[in-house]
Amino acid sequence: MDLSWQAYFTLGITAAVFITLQIQRRASTDILFLGALLVLTAAGVISVEEAFAGFSNPAVLTIAGLLAITAGLRTSGVLDWLGHKLLGTAKSEKQALLRLTAVTTTASAFLLNTAVVAMLMPVVVSWCRRRNISPSRLLLPVSYLAILGGVCTLIGTSTTLVVNGELQQRLPEDLIIAGTHPLNLFELAAVGIPCALVGSIFLITIGPKLLPFRSGIIKQLDEQRRKYLVEMQIQPDSLLADQTVEQAGLRHLDGLFLIEIDRAGHIITPVTPNTILAADDILVFTGAVDTIVELEQLPGLLPAVESEFSHHPERHLVEVVLSRKFPLLNSNIREASFRQRYNAAVVAVHREGERLEGKVGDITLQAGDTLLLQTTSDFVSTYRNSKDFYMVSSVEGVETRHHAKASLALILLGLLILWLVVGSLFHATDDPLGITSPAIASLGIAVVMVLTRCLKPSDARNAINIQVLLTIAAALGLGKALSASGAAQALATTMLSLAGENPIWILLGLYIITVVLTETISNNAVAAMLLPLAIEIAQAGDINARPLIIAITLAASLSFITPIGYQTNLMVMGPGGYRSRDYLRCGIPLAILMGICALTIIPQAWPF
Repeated sequence: MDLSWQAYFTLGITAAVFITLQIQRRASTDILFLGALLVLTAAGVISVEEAFAGFSNPAVLTIAGLLAITAGLRTSGVLDWLGHKLLGTAKSEKQALLRLTAVTTTASAFLLNTAVVAMLMPVVVSWCRRRNISPSRLLLPVSYLAILGGVCTLIGTSTTLVVNGELQQRLPEDLIIAGTHPLNLFELAAVGIPCALVGSIFLITIGPKLLPFRSGIIKQLDEQRRKYLVEMQIQPDSLLADQTVEQAGLRHLDGLFLIEIDRAGHIITPVTPNTILAADDILVFTGAVDTIVELEQLPGLLPAVESEFSHHPERHLVEVVLSRKFPLLNSNIREASFRQRYNAAVVAVHREGERLEGKVGDITLQAGDTLLLQTTSDFVSTYRNSKDFYMVSSVEGVETRHHAKASLALILLGLLILWLVVGSLFHATDDPLGITSPAIASLGIAVVMVLTRCLKPSDARNAINIQVLLTIAAALGLGKALSASGAAQALATTMLSLAGENPIWILLGLYIITVVLTETISNNAVAAMLLPLAIEIAQAGDINARPLIIAITLAASLSFITPIGYQTNLMVMGPGGYRSRDYLRCGIPLAILMGICALTIIPQAWPF
């Protein structure tokens, strides 16, 4: 089949995007996809209207609404209460895992799974520390369970919403291809629930044998304090007394960073350049502790003795995981003025379960990094709902919850589910106003949450992940370019010729391709770009497109093998002390099991 230059050009641009994401992990996914879309539009491959149609896609609006609703449930304390109630009486690791399995899968079926993990993570870490159990035993199962629960309904994961949004935008004349009508709320349950059950049994029985035993950052700090910190005391006769930090030459040390001053039991943190030093002050430094020799050269400054860093009542150590929306990504700590921006000092940075050595100020921050912060007492309450961080530390006692609105928030969640259930019973032609669409339902409930003060307008705005929405919208445009240029049709013809007359081989091939791409790129983007290919294959082979669409949806959602394949996997990496090989050891058998389960059920539930 002869391809036009537009098809070759589109395939080249798409390949360039994928290769760039593999080579340059720091690349901004949304900017990359938007750039590719602009190039294709400028080249005339697709019109401006086609390129940016994704920004009005119902999926984008639905995801925005669900993110706001989840923020309302978080702010009202519903999810925190559920988590603490869940684990409060658990006596053992196995008992905790059983309870987490039931609640996480159920909650993730009706709430975006990323938000569920963000809410459960500090609860799980706190419970593990109180019982001297490694968080690595439970955090990865929580991520996997949330993923499994998300494929049981239409609204459990953004990937299913992306697929459904694209199907909703198909013109009536496009529906002549069998199986391209929109998904209903519980359609995926036919394969999602069996996968969730099988996956849960695996995680409960075999999973614990594959998971590591690793201590978290706080535990490591307590065990290896001298590898993290240097504590020096100003002697009574020292010339450093009565000088500012800047004047004493402690502002720009080679490899060391002054994070706090212990003055007769009172903790001063963060330390500013104008902070005045006093005799007997204990100065706490972090960074390249082997450079302590530089400090010892300062007259009147000697190593402190008998200090209890980790147990001081005025000291506030907080763990956070950097989100993909963190504004200082790809910047080093010193240049980004982290201390001034967040009023917190970075004690240590962990990446892939290990502490990064060397100068703290020179570390370039990446999404998924776990930071151990020395903060003031109000840090958690200030940033608890921030889109910059995922909190890992316990949030007990933080007075940011409006528990009086918890019952109302739960009622509104129930109303949303009822709205979606009723809406799934109507065909698009029966609802010309679109009142029954998931987008209207989610946005409507989000607005009601704001009006009833379950959710502040500022929290609603902060909850909406612009980067994710931009990536989805741009990827949908890229998918249109693949279809309009003829590239998708050419790929479809090639796959049909390789598979022969057996559609099962096509189903298997699409599933494997989707899994491989999802583990290395954005799952939403992969689903958006492969959906046109599935429809082209169905049309060219004169088969039902439904099983192919379901396979892509499942494969793009069930990501277990890499920390970057799904956001929840990245979120738990630092707090759990996981390394990439941990995901391979536990995720590969689970992914194979899910593939067998899905590929067995799909042709039966949705025949070709």
